[in-house]
Amino acid sequence: MKKMRLLLCLVLFATQIHAQDQKMNAFITALMAKMTVEEKIGQLNLITPGSGILTGSVVSTDVEGKIKSGKVGGLFGVIGAEKVKQAQDISMKESRLKIPLLFGSDVIHGHKTTFPIPIGVSCTWDTALIRQSAIIAAAEATADGLNWAFSPMVDVARDPRWGRVSEGSGEDPFLGSQIAIAMVKGYQGASLADKQTLLACVKHFALYGAAEGGRDYNTVDMSKIKMYNEYLAPYKAAVDAGVATIMSSFNDVDGVPATGNKWLLTDLLKKDWKFNGMVVSDYTSVNEMVNHRMGNLQEVSAQSIKAGLDMDMVGEGFLTTLKKSLDEKKITMLDIDRACRKVLEAKYKVGLFDDPYRYIDAARGAKEVLSADKRAFSRKIAGQSFVLLKNEKQILPLKKTQKIALIGPLANDKNNMLGTWAVSADPQLSIPVLMGMQQQSNATSIVYAKGANITDDTTLAKKVNVFGLRVDIDKRTPDAMLQEALSTANASDVVVAVLGEASEMSGEAASRSDITLPASQIKLLNALYTTGKPVVVVLMSGRPLVLTNMIEGATAVLHVWHAGIEAGNAIADVLFGEVNPSGKLSMTFPYSVGQIPVYYSQKTTGRPMDQNNKFSTKYLDIPNEPLFPFGFGLSYTQFAYSDVKLSSNKISKSESITASVTLTNKGQYDGAEVVQLYIEDKVRSITPSAKELKGFQKVNLKAGESKTITFKLTEEMLKFWNADIKFVSESGDFNLLIGGNSRDLQSVPFRLL
Repeated sequence: MKKMRLLLCLVLFATQIHAQDQKMNAFITALMAKMTVEEKIGQLNLITPGSGILTGSVVSTDVEGKIKSGKVGGLFGVIGAEKVKQAQDISMKESRLKIPLLFGSDVIHGHKTTFPIPIGVSCTWDTALIRQSAIIAAAEATADGLNWAFSPMVDVARDPRWGRVSEGSGEDPFLGSQIAIAMVKGYQGASLADKQTLLACVKHFALYGAAEGGRDYNTVDMSKIKMYNEYLAPYKAAVDAGVATIMSSFNDVDGVPATGNKWLLTDLLKKDWKFNGMVVSDYTSVNEMVNHRMGNLQEVSAQSIKAGLDMDMVGEGFLTTLKKSLDEKKITMLDIDRACRKVLEAKYKVGLFDDPYRYIDAARGAKEVLSADKRAFSRKIAGQSFVLLKNEKQILPLKKTQKIALIGPLANDKNNMLGTWAVSADPQLSIPVLMGMQQQSNATSIVYAKGANITDDTTLAKKVNVFGLRVDIDKRTPDAMLQEALSTANASDVVVAVLGEASEMSGEAASRSDITLPASQIKLLNALYTTGKPVVVVLMSGRPLVLTNMIEGATAVLHVWHAGIEAGNAIADVLFGEVNPSGKLSMTFPYSVGQIPVYYSQKTTGRPMDQNNKFSTKYLDIPNEPLFPFGFGLSYTQFAYSDVKLSSNKISKSESITASVTLTNKGQYDGAEVVQLYIEDKVRSITPSAKELKGFQKVNLKAGESKTITFKLTEEMLKFWNADIKFVSESGDFNLLIGGNSRDLQSVPFRLL
C-alpha cells in the first residue's frame, strides 16, 4: 500500500512538472516570436556596470543605453535592492519588450553576513550545516535584490599554491560531491518559485582546480580516466541535484578551451548528463579564447555558441559578432534561439515574468540583511570549521583567569576576518580576535601587541591591497614591534599568536609559489618561542600552508581559515572551550612545497617507498608523507574506535553488507568526531587510487558516551570508470578502512563476487 501511494505521488508530481514546463514553453515561444534577432542576442549578454569587486579588468560601457535597446540579459556587480530596482526600472519602463533582467553576484560564503570561506566550511564535514548556510545566504541575497548566485565552486583542487582552493571543498571528489549537493539544494530550495531561493551556478566547468603549477588561469592537461574518476564527480552531483545554471571555466579541456568545447558543454553536460539549464561563460572567457589561439573574436564567439554556451559574461563577443556570423551562415538561428530560450527560462523559473520586482522589498531587506540570527549562525558554523592541528599538554582550552598575551598582525585586524570573495560585505562590521576574547574574559587579563606586519614586503603588500587595505605596514620598525611583543609575552601565562595570510593572499589571481608564513611572522614566532611561555598559534589562511618550519615550537596550533563576520567570537568560543573543535581537513597539508601535489588518494607505484632500497619512490631530503593528512583534526576530548565488523566478508552485485564500529568518547569533554570510511581496491584493470573516501558521518558524543556507527556497503560504491570510459565494478578483493582521518585507519578485507 505504501509503495502504491508513493508511486501515485510520483506520477502526480511528474504530471504537475510537465504541465508547468508546457506553460513555460508556451510563454517563451510566444515571447520569442516578438523578438528581433538583435533582441535575442541581447538576452545572451551578461555585463557589469563596475560597482563592487571585479573578477577581471573589463568594465562594461554604456550599460544604461544597452538595457534600453534590449541588448542586456542580466547584470552582476549591482549590490543593494535600490540599485537593482534602478536597473530593473530601465528595462521594464524604457526597453521595447520590457523583458526583466537577471541580477547575479558572487555569493560565495554568505552575502553581507559572511560565513567562513568555503574551504573552511568544508572542514565541518557537516552537510546539513552546509546546506543551512546556503539557505541563509539565499534568504539574505534575495532580500537584497539578487536572484542568481555564482556559487558553489566545486572544482577538485590538489595544489595549495592555487589561490582558489579557498573557494572550494578541497581535494576529494566524494566529499566535494556531497557538499555540492548540499549547496545547490540550499540555494534553490524545494522550488525556485519561492522568493527566498535563487539560481545556483556550479563552477567552473570543468577541471579548473587542476591548473598546472597552481597558477591561476593556467592550462590543464588530463587523461579521460583521471577526469572521470577523480575530477568530474562534484559537477555531476550538482547536475543530478538540479542545479539551474553552470559556469564554464577558463582552462582548456583536451586542448579546447572549456568555453568553446562542444564535447564538454553539449556531448557530456547536455546529452550524457541531461543538463537542461543555462550555461554562462566566466568573466570574458569567450574573448580569452583568442589568447588561446583559437581564432579572432567573431570565430571564437561562433565556436562558443555552437559548443553549447548560452550567455556571455562581460566580453560582449556574442553581442558584437553573432549577427554577422549568422549572416555569413557560420552559425544558425537555431543556435541563437536555443541560447536565448535558456536565458528566458532561467528568468521564468525565478518568477521575474510574473513580477520583475519580486526580489526588491525594503521591509524584507531591513529584516533579513545582517540580522542577529544570521550572525549567530555565522558564529556557529565558524566554530565547527576550525581544525585543531596540535595540542600538547592539553594547553587548550585556555582558562579565562590566565594572563594572556594576544600577539600577531591578525589579532586585532577587522580587514582580514571575512576572507576572500566577500564582495558585498563590510569588513568593519566583523569581530576581530581581540574583541571576541575580551568579551569572554576579564579584559584586563588580555594584553595585545601587534608584534609584526603580515609581511614587510611592500611590493607584495601593494598586490594584496588591490581591493582595500589588507596588509597594513606599521610606521614603527619591525624591531620596535618585536620588543613590545616580547615584553607582553614575558608578562603573561600563555601566548596566543594570531598569524597567517591576509585575506587577499588567497583567492582568484592570488597564487603563491611560497606557501610558508611570511618571514616577518616567522621571526616573531621564533622570538616568542625563546620566552619559554607556551605558545598557542591561531592560523588564518585561505589554503593549506607549509608549517614545517614553525610547528615544532608551538604548544598548540588551531587553524581557523578566514572565519567570516563573527570570526573573533567564534575563535574565542573555541580557545576558551565553549566550543570543542571538530573540524577535519578537506585538503592535505604538505610537508614541503616540493611534494606538491600531495593528496591522500595518490596511486601506489611499481616501486613503493622502501627506506632500505635506494631505487624506490622517495625524496632524498624529506619524507613522502605530508605534515597533516586529509581528514585530520584533533579534539579537546579523545575518541576510541572498536574493531570494525562486517555483516559478511562477501558482497554480491545485488545485495549489500553492513560495516559497523563503536565510537567512544573517552575524554572529559562533549565532542564530535567525523567517522570516515575508505575503500582500497586490491586488484583493478586500471591502476587504482591508494584508497578512496566512500562515506562519512559526523557523530556527537557526550563525555563517556558510546555509539555504534553503521555504513551500508553496496556494489555501486565499488564502481569506477575503466579504460573504455565505462562505469563498472570488477569482482575481486577489497579492504574496507574506517577511522578518524585518511592515515589512521582500521582495515577489514572483503570480496566482491
